[in-house]
Amino acid sequence: MERIRKGDLVQVIAGKEKGKRGRVVKIIHKTDSNDNRVVIERLQMVKRHTKPSQKNQQGGIVEKEGSVHISNVMPIDPQTDKPTRVRVVTKEGAKQRVAKSGAVIEAQS
Repeated sequence: MERIRKGDLVQVIAGKEKGKRGRVVKIIHKTDSNDNRVVIERLQMVKRHTKPSQKNQQGGIVEKEGSVHISNVMPIDPQTDKPTRVRVVTKEGAKQRVAKSGAVIEAQS
């Protein structure tokens, strides 16, 4: 079970965007290396130069979210509203993600 999921509220703990919060939009898994990354809404904005295409007739410079390494984010504890480590606990045959305070972390999609 993943400790960070799509829809989680996370805080960036290292890098250029340190201290900022946002929802996870996408998780990028790499199987050949340990370079798992997350895309957080309105954080780590990058500019992409795009050619004109059927989808984007005009082309030009498009600003979109970049990715952050998964080790540089921590989920927010719903009880204390602070970044927390997550452990996985099995209750009644189902796995749950639990914060240090004991609160169950649910992903809000």
